[in-house]
Amino acid sequence: MTFLLQTIRLKLTELDDGDVQFVFDLFNDPDCLRFIGDRGIKTPIDAENYLQDRLIDSYIKHGFGLYKVTLKGDETPLGICGLVKRDEINPPDIGFAFLPDYRSQGYCTEACQAVLQWTQENNISKTLLAYTNPDNFASIKVLEKIGLHKQQITSLPGQDFESLVMLIDFN
Repeated sequence: MTFLLQTIRLKLTELDDGDVQFVFDLFNDPDCLRFIGDRGIKTPIDAENYLQDRLIDSYIKHGFGLYKVTLKGDETPLGICGLVKRDEINPPDIGFAFLPDYRSQGYCTEACQAVLQWTQENNISKTLLAYTNPDNFASIKVLEKIGLHKQQITSLPGQDFESLVMLIDFN
């Protein structure tokens, strides 16, 4: 583990090989499937491949990614939060997903604020995007709370639903 971000209550660290079950559980949560989409994680082996090829690989390729969120002093994963680099043209986007037991407690907002601050302090990008399902009112509320503004509705490659694009400019 090389990345560590801390807030008053939380720790954000890199995902590792020990997070296969967590990734499986998170990406098979009905709300995650509904609002983020089916990532094809049907077995623990699928989860292991997704963890390695998409999540951990992002740290190597881009120097950032989605991080495991835990409470300080407890290694139980609550969710993920961090940055996703979808392509070379667009700025990174902030992403998050939390297990049902850890929603509506401010953890997501707290983690997102820490990621925004880290992004600014490390000059990762002058602009951040967010993509969310237009019906995901809880995520939209978090994104607005941390300063992002609605831009447009678009379709992302490989998704069978529309996404609301939100943006924050640090200039």
